[in-house]
Amino acid sequence: MDVDLAALREEYARSGLAEPDLAAEPIAMFRRWFDEARAAGLHEPNAMVVATADAGARPSARLVLLKGLSDDGFVFFTNLRSRKGEELAANPGCALLFPWHPLERQVRVDGVASPLSGAEVAAYFATRPRGSQLGAWASRQSREVADRDELEAAYAAVAARYPEPEPVPVPPEWGGYVVRPEAVEFWQGRPGRMHDRLVYRRTDAGWTTHRLAP
Repeated sequence: MDVDLAALREEYARSGLAEPDLAAEPIAMFRRWFDEARAAGLHEPNAMVVATADAGARPSARLVLLKGLSDDGFVFFTNLRSRKGEELAANPGCALLFPWHPLERQVRVDGVASPLSGAEVAAYFATRPRGSQLGAWASRQSREVADRDELEAAYAAVAARYPEPEPVPVPPEWGGYVVRPEAVEFWQGRPGRMHDRLVYRRTDAGWTTHRLAP
């Protein structure tokens, strides 16, 4: 590698984040920042890193898309027998990260994932493009396959099983989760690496807010 990685750096100076800027609770604050990310034209602002750990505390992380947001928490969908699905079954504690680099912002969520109901999963699955519905059947997510041809053959078989205009049902292994936040950190880059880090923490009495050193 010819690039001097140690020399790659940018000075963050777009804005700051002060305690009076915070909403009363983190979901409202997240909605505000998410709307600003969309207005800024960020590519897929709902892309988030989901970090999980297995029963032996070995971590893994991957990008998925946020597909719902409510007072209950952050919603995403996946194959329940994928690596993340199996890890969440063994250990529902997880973390989310929204990396909004162009705005010099990130949002970190620590929480607990709970499976969505069958009705909630079916309602969302019905809104997916047909190709994505077929792909959910064709892909045994996270399992090894021999080659690309095996995937293409599986997709073709599913497409033949459910020809248009026949609806595509929800695969039995497919589902979703809502991540109930226990802590939500809003991070804003500042000059000199003196970043603003303000975190909400859930307590029995409600949300508290704290400033963290950068």
